[in-house]
Amino acid sequence: MFAFAFALVPLYDVFCDVTGLNGKPSMKVAEQSEAIIDSRQVEVSFTTHSQGHAPFKVDAAQHFVSVQPGKLTDVKFIAKNISDSDRILQAIPSVSPGKAAKYLHKMACFCFDQQPMKGKEEVEFVLRFYVDTELPDDVEELTLSYTLFDITERVSQTQNVQLGQLVALKEF
Repeated sequence: MFAFAFALVPLYDVFCDVTGLNGKPSMKVAEQSEAIIDSRQVEVSFTTHSQGHAPFKVDAAQHFVSVQPGKLTDVKFIAKNISDSDRILQAIPSVSPGKAAKYLHKMACFCFDQQPMKGKEEVEFVLRFYVDTELPDDVEELTLSYTLFDITERVSQTQNVQLGQLVALKEF
């Protein structure tokens, strides 16, 4: 029973990866689409929220875009560390409706990496994505939502590295 319960988490992750259920998108860089459907428009909206007391504010420059499936689209995000101290941001994406998660492909995303930020620093990120041409016809709009986490303490404990060094590395 213990082994079965222990195995459920990775099995659930595999199930979500394969089916796209639960809004869990791929965290891998996608290949560029080779086809574009000119006759179809899909509305993609963007939301962000901080988990707990994470001292970050991240907003999309455009709260929604209308895209053609297969066409590469860029959306700018402005991130700000609202605290006085150096912190590390990690954004975790989810897609709604859940069945659309496997059809949203990110080529570049600030969620792919941990983002060290100095106190009060403001940074611009670019999300580059496309909606797959195989998106079911009944999905006319989807939402890409980011949950923002402050992972400063976890990173410094597991890597035993000073945050100042991580911020300095980012500047190279």
